[in-house]
Amino acid sequence: MDFQQDKVDTFLEIFLASKYKILAMEGCRRLELLNSITENGVFFTYSEWESPEHLEKYRNSQVFKETWAKTKPLFRIKAEAWSVVNTER
Repeated sequence: MDFQQDKVDTFLEIFLASKYKILAMEGCRRLELLNSITENGVFFTYSEWESPEHLEKYRNSQVFKETWAKTKPLFRIKAEAWSVVNTER
């Protein structure tokens, strides 16, 4: 996620207010916020879910909808998301 420079603090407040609500969602095993060391205003969230169904349930939840509605206007450019699997397992 690439945020407008003057919106980074707002995003961090939103994330901190939402973090434990997301972690409390059924199936959420882990949630981390990562910050680029080379690009100011660029962040990544990393979450781990028990199953794709749990992730989809979160994406359709009120928690996601409320968090996204507050976060989306803060972007400098459109955000991207990927779902991945660990191939080492």
